[in-house]
Amino acid sequence: MTMAFFNRKKPLKILFVATESAPFAKVGGLASVMHSLPNALVRLGHDARVMIPRYLSIDDKPFHLQMDFKGLSVPTGDEEGQDHLVCNVKRYDPVGGGAITYFLENQEYYEQRANVYGYADDPVRWSLLCRGALEYVRMKGDWTPDVIVCSDWQTALIPNLLKTVYAKDSVLSKIASVLSIHNLYFQAMFDHRFVSEMDFDDGHSPVPGLSDPRISKVNWMRRGIMFADVINTVSPTYAREIMTKENGELLDELLRERKSVVSGILNGIDYSIWDPEEDSFVAVKYSQSKIEDRIKNKAVLQERFGLPVREDAFLVVAVGRLAKQKGFDLLAPVLPHLLDELPMQLIVVGEGDSEIMSFFHDLETKYPVQVATHLRHDSVLPHIVFAGADVLIVPSRFEPCGLTPMEAMRMGTIPIVRKTGGLADQVEDYRPGDHTGTGFLFEKFDSTSFMISFIRAFENFRDKEKWRSLQRRAMSKDFSWERSAKKYVDLFIRAIRSKDVL
Repeated sequence: MTMAFFNRKKPLKILFVATESAPFAKVGGLASVMHSLPNALVRLGHDARVMIPRYLSIDDKPFHLQMDFKGLSVPTGDEEGQDHLVCNVKRYDPVGGGAITYFLENQEYYEQRANVYGYADDPVRWSLLCRGALEYVRMKGDWTPDVIVCSDWQTALIPNLLKTVYAKDSVLSKIASVLSIHNLYFQAMFDHRFVSEMDFDDGHSPVPGLSDPRISKVNWMRRGIMFADVINTVSPTYAREIMTKENGELLDELLRERKSVVSGILNGIDYSIWDPEEDSFVAVKYSQSKIEDRIKNKAVLQERFGLPVREDAFLVVAVGRLAKQKGFDLLAPVLPHLLDELPMQLIVVGEGDSEIMSFFHDLETKYPVQVATHLRHDSVLPHIVFAGADVLIVPSRFEPCGLTPMEAMRMGTIPIVRKTGGLADQVEDYRPGDHTGTGFLFEKFDSTSFMISFIRAFENFRDKEKWRSLQRRAMSKDFSWERSAKKYVDLFIRAIRSKDVL
């Protein structure tokens, strides 16, 4: 590849390798990204494709999967001449165009497994995915990506393999790699903060074979950071934070060494799904110009959760994973006082840590006319909630990106968030004096700082004209995937340039 490549307006060929992708297999936010980003790149004129395992839950018939490569031989060792596993690759071509999805088939590791995650041999399963994706590209021959994007630790061995096992391969050695870090906290199957000297992985030893017990002691994220041509996180602020001791999860020194290739691009949301004028789950459609119609959805939401229908109630919501990372333990010292003193209502939708779920359940019991909960995952309720709520609270300890504030703002719900990670990049603090801002931020991770922002939001909520102006600004923010996809194109070109120079 020559530098002349960059003087031509040539569409890029990009392969995303991940453990999940909507609508085929969805556990968390990664699945949404693996659906929306590749399709946004396709709409920009690029050839983006995705490869995930074919789990038991993925049925051929609804998606009309077609066999693309039968009998793919995937090496199981760390050297040539080792044993092989036989896999198949099936393909989904979306009707009307879009990103093609490949499915790596293997009876033992994927097709007989009901869940995406949670097995003792997950390192073997993900190692097979890494090797299988590379062998497919190497053997298929009719489509070779310019860039392979690895998503989190589960596919972070790909850059390592490209630079070692396949360094002299005529096809794979020319492909650039991008490591996309969605959450640095997760680096492997073990807790990276408690590793003995005997088990410490410095990243320089050969990648163990699938049957080698050492595969479970490899720090996949460390190796991805070491070998990837370019490293990306899901927000600019998080990219800076992970290079500090406080948020670097013991990899901050390595990340600082590779600072020149580390960047952050804020995730987007799918505007075809989050659109208050078209959303089928929204009872009364509305827009920025008809924001006054939105109040009718507040009554719908209150009725849905059995709360008194009160237009003047300050309707607060918490939506998503109820985990300590999200900072919900900050609420325990202050929420009862706020419920006692303010004309507020609280709706909680989501599941997570039992301690936090119990806290919200107890609040519902103590304040039955003010608090309502739905303590399990639900993909529909957030649309109804964000169409009628006044504010969303996200007091996170740390937050690589965080999609819910973007979804909430798109629907006119104002976020109260801690100024960290992607939250700091999404939300601009409200300044009533100069009519700017889209939400309310606090910096210190403590209950008092949260309460101050909460009271600020409540006081401004009482001025209906200012509040509607704030809602319009929040709704007008551009969090579309097209915006993010254009930045990813620049990132991929940087990766290719880096590969070309090296």
